[in-house]
Amino acid sequence: MRLLQYNNDGDLSLTEFDESDSPEYAILSHTWEQDNSKEVTYAEVISGTGHDKEGFKKIKFCGEQARQDSLSYFWVDTCCINKQNKAELRHSINSMFRWYRNASRCYVYLSDVSTRKRKASDLLSEHTWELSFRDSRWFTRGWTLQELLAPASVEFFSFEGKRLGDKSSLQTQICKATNISPSALQAKSLSQFHIDERMQWIEHRETGKEEDKAYSLLGIFGVSMVPAYGEGVAKAFDRLWNRFREIQKCMQDLRPTDPRLDKQRIEATKGGLLQEAYRWVIETSDFQQWCTNQHHRLLWIKGDPGKGKTMLLCGIADELQNSLAKSALLSYFFCQATDSRINRATAVLRGLIYLLVDQQPSLVSHVQASYDEAGKALFEDANAWVALAKVFSSILHDPNLVATYLIVDALDECVVDLPNLLCFITQTSSVSTRVKWVVSSRNWPEIEKRLDTAMQKQRLCLELNADSVSTAVVTFIQTKVHDLREKNKYTSETRDVIQQHLSLNAHGTFLWVALASEDSELCMNILAVVSTVYRPITIDELVTLVKMPNGVDGEYEALAEIIGYCRSFLAIRERTIFFVHQSANDFLIGKAPQEPLLLRAQDVHNTIFSRSLQVMSITLRRDIYNLRAPGISIDQVEPPDPNPLAAIRYSCLYWVDHLLGSRITKDSVKDLKASSSVYKFLHQYFLYWLEALSLLKSVSEGVVMIRKLENLQFDRNPDLRAFIHDARRFIVSNRSIIEQAPLQAYCSALVFAPEKSIVREMFEKYIPSWIQRKPRVEAHWNAMLQTLEGHSD
Repeated sequence: MRLLQYNNDGDLSLTEFDESDSPEYAILSHTWEQDNSKEVTYAEVISGTGHDKEGFKKIKFCGEQARQDSLSYFWVDTCCINKQNKAELRHSINSMFRWYRNASRCYVYLSDVSTRKRKASDLLSEHTWELSFRDSRWFTRGWTLQELLAPASVEFFSFEGKRLGDKSSLQTQICKATNISPSALQAKSLSQFHIDERMQWIEHRETGKEEDKAYSLLGIFGVSMVPAYGEGVAKAFDRLWNRFREIQKCMQDLRPTDPRLDKQRIEATKGGLLQEAYRWVIETSDFQQWCTNQHHRLLWIKGDPGKGKTMLLCGIADELQNSLAKSALLSYFFCQATDSRINRATAVLRGLIYLLVDQQPSLVSHVQASYDEAGKALFEDANAWVALAKVFSSILHDPNLVATYLIVDALDECVVDLPNLLCFITQTSSVSTRVKWVVSSRNWPEIEKRLDTAMQKQRLCLELNADSVSTAVVTFIQTKVHDLREKNKYTSETRDVIQQHLSLNAHGTFLWVALASEDSELCMNILAVVSTVYRPITIDELVTLVKMPNGVDGEYEALAEIIGYCRSFLAIRERTIFFVHQSANDFLIGKAPQEPLLLRAQDVHNTIFSRSLQVMSITLRRDIYNLRAPGISIDQVEPPDPNPLAAIRYSCLYWVDHLLGSRITKDSVKDLKASSSVYKFLHQYFLYWLEALSLLKSVSEGVVMIRKLENLQFDRNPDLRAFIHDARRFIVSNRSIIEQAPLQAYCSALVFAPEKSIVREMFEKYIPSWIQRKPRVEAHWNAMLQTLEGHSD
């Protein structure tokens, strides 16, 4: 782009810059003279003529005002674009929104608004500039719409050059004159506004050429296309909508999640972002060097779980958002190992690219070129990482890319392709002085080894800043205690006791404070179970494993509110409970042995085991889906609504594992109570359980569970030991038929079992009465079967 400058002799000159390296500049917004020949052209500035033209007054005003604002350079559309060069004109039309957005100041020169007061004797009577301001021709022109919306700073000046105000102080008048909402006037991105609302902004505006009514919206809709004057306004708008829809589809497929919403969710679950708890990191020498030194392009913040790394990065994002120039780009991503949408390297790149394109729409061309060929598969197939890395690298090398800041939290929670992500970060951190990275992780040697290869980096270790972290934790404690006092109406004495207890035991750990602040025994029980189970469980499953208050079973809203008590640790997504952060889970598991607030792991396992047997005993029954026909295939089965197995799915698949987990030694079970409950369950419900496993398509898992039971030594219960031994043979022999037809567990599986099979003898009454003649079978299990079953290969 070309910028104007007054030299020391007062002469006007033009200098050409790459956008990425352009200095700070002011930009003029105005309405063209009715007679365009009165405007100063590019050729006239080059030749040093045109000073006597009417339009030169605006150029002179802009230059003088820029100088007052300590800006050496300024831009005016009439003379900074060589309109005789068609290629340059096309480029300028597509770049105009960005040029206005990147300007440090935008001066609106209103040639039809005067601050001079009319004489009282005037027939029109005295009127002030406010009336003519709202009626100004500037509010009726098509191109001035983007000139109002794009810049952060828009200042209005009268014909005499007197400042009238800016788009904040004049917001009420501007909104009335334009029907544009206040939020749109201040928005950094216009993509949040519906297409119909954006179209209303241009509805009553006019342009000199009819096609310009569409072209003037290119930046507002984040679209780039070649102007074709003469095509007519209808065709111009058709092309605009087609291009807009193409980009929208690309962006929708690119977006795995909106990192801005993830940030809001994280802050909300952690009780809000406290400025006093993160400001210390902004003031450290490490952060300041990263900010100010162009050679320090990578800042790695590392620390143990519970030290508040995620909230630090939320705070850094806010600080950068508020302090950076409007033209600068800020993109961030928060990894979470427990969320499959945001726990892989491809998701990180997709999230970062999504926010960059949303802020600088012209960057979409780097994505669109590959997307037009591959479609959504570009982001999801086996080559997604390679394709996305190529796209991102292309963006970072874009000559029009402005200063860019990239934040990635919790690298250790990127569970898929982390080495690729680390390699990409270290390589791109040396691409350009315009690109800076902030990343965080736990103290993992493999991450340190990779990041150490970066040439220009800063490292901020939270353990080496223990005093600052502890001070931040104290602030967090004060906030938590205040919330508890307000909620529970504590006295000042009680408040002080709680605050002292939290302060003495926190040891610089935010998560401990969050845990200790959860004042509900129910919350502790929920956390104990969720941190112990072998996979994320649903709300329905949680109800079976934790004793809930009366009347909440089946009430989703009530249950969600209860889980909300644990919001510092847990979140609900699609009725499934997840840890908000892997570090929360790791903290609970690591803290449990020392923390009296938490139950011992063995006790939690035992509770889950016991409650699983209890709920299965209550729920399981013969033909639980009411299939009726014994021969119905599993492929024909449609689970009823509500599904009676939904709440006990987890229990059916993991009760044996929790029995093992409840024992200090897993090869000897001498607890008579446990063995008695196992025997009682299997003695009464074994076939019901097999039917449920078939309906859950998990008969193979049932085989594994029986083998685990068989490996235990039930010394005081020989009947149980014999039953499990026989049950293993029964399930192995009949696995295929039970997998294919769930109700065959009561038919062919029993009918063809040996006469002396314990399972057959115990459940023979379930053989359907219509089977009158039973086949002759062996008395005992086949010896060959025993040999094959025992083969370790």
